[in-house]
Amino acid sequence: MLIPPPEYDAWMGLALDEARAALATGDVPVGAVVADEAGRVIGRGRNAREARHDPTAHAEVEALRDAAAARGDWQLTGSVLVVTLEPCAMCAGAILSARVPTVVFGAWDDKAGAAGSVYDLLRDRRLPQRSDVYAGVREAECAELLTAFFERRR
Repeated sequence: MLIPPPEYDAWMGLALDEARAALATGDVPVGAVVADEAGRVIGRGRNAREARHDPTAHAEVEALRDAAAARGDWQLTGSVLVVTLEPCAMCAGAILSARVPTVVFGAWDDKAGAAGSVYDLLRDRRLPQRSDVYAGVREAECAELLTAFFERRR
């Protein structure tokens, strides 16, 4: 298992802020940020499926879109994507397509995760692109936010 550098903890705090902001629209509280090679946050995103009636509006996709717009390039080589929940298969595909070399996530998704739990698409050697994965960064905080959200919905 890879040991995360200290800045990943701070970036996860920003992703958690995005996740909390998703609560205002009734979306599942998942947030993400993208940092560039210099450590500047160039992309932010949160789940917005409910807010925009868009099945692809996952936090990771939103953050990748924001980062690509900021960079003026869809290739996000050298960047780090930090997200509060393990990416699903759709998001893993988007991450790989964007050439993101490093993914950091907080809580595991034992139902739809594609970064090591159900699937491991980000490190699949059969695919032309791969990402390093740092799992469990501020895991308890990320998981608690999701658990509380779903308990309130029941």
